[in-house]
Amino acid sequence: MSDLHIRHLNQADLARRWALNHRTLERWRWTGYGPCYLKIGGRVVYRLADIEAYEAAQLRGATNAAPASGLRPRGRA
Repeated sequence: MSDLHIRHLNQADLARRWALNHRTLERWRWTGYGPCYLKIGGRVVYRLADIEAYEAAQLRGATNAAPASGLRPRGRA
């Protein structure tokens, strides 16, 4: 797979996708939660593959079940 085919979303796009305030994403980055992101030239972007992996990790089978990974800091098990 070529790097040219990787799609990215900016903070505003991801906030719309998840119906969140963009400040929530800023806070998650500051505290180390949420999906991985790239900072390129002062711009924050999220790779679509990382967003989809994060969404899959949050999938629950029942309303009382914990998410597969929970809202944990990136890089921690």
